[in-house]
Amino acid sequence: MNPFKVDILAFGAHPDDVELGCGGTLAKLIHEGKRVAVVDLTQGEMGTRGTVETRYAEAAKAKEILGISYRENLKMKDGFLENTEVNIRKIVEMVRKYQPEIVFGNAIKDRHPDHAKGQKLVSDACFIAGLVKYATTYEGENQTAWRPKQVFNYIQWQEIEPHFVVDISDFMEQKIASCMAYATQFYNPESQEPETVIATKDFQESFTYRAQNLGRLTGCAYAEGFTSEKTLVLKNFEGIVL
Repeated sequence: MNPFKVDILAFGAHPDDVELGCGGTLAKLIHEGKRVAVVDLTQGEMGTRGTVETRYAEAAKAKEILGISYRENLKMKDGFLENTEVNIRKIVEMVRKYQPEIVFGNAIKDRHPDHAKGQKLVSDACFIAGLVKYATTYEGENQTAWRPKQVFNYIQWQEIEPHFVVDISDFMEQKIASCMAYATQFYNPESQEPETVIATKDFQESFTYRAQNLGRLTGCAYAEGFTSEKTLVLKNFEGIVL
């Protein structure tokens, strides 16, 4: 019996990626009784605003707001993610530790180069994690091969046509609260730090608008969009909005 077993494992290249990309979906899944873990690939140390220490504190606050069971940071190099075996191994160890049925990862293409690179790293690692002959350990114990059933990628800065959306109408406020936990990163009229693209009032309004627009297109108040690496198969039409 694996005490760390979760239903969903969400990866983000930086602390706050997960909240911005799929925070509402995670809140909804947790409300439905699913166990969720989050793994940040980097500490966000290259960010213009805040420090590594404040990012950890903010990530911990966001974890509590969403009700996430576990959160870890792999301390890869922010701004310079590389698809190496060393980095893939770190992710494989997380996949095998948490044994998720579904993995969420960064956008397949985006403004920040770490996002697409992080997506490819996670995708490759999820495949490698299922190879029986690829040996890894956790706390001195051999790990069992494990491959998630699905890898879904959330949408970030760049507009991407989603393969499906999740209705987060009842969880939009929780999503916003989890994003605003990163107080150093987003709009604060009293901040003395340099303004960045995501620290403007317009950006704060833009991710709300995107959720509204995806909802408008699909018949709900707010939604988050995802792409899928595999063709999705419906066994029935329960839960599908037609």
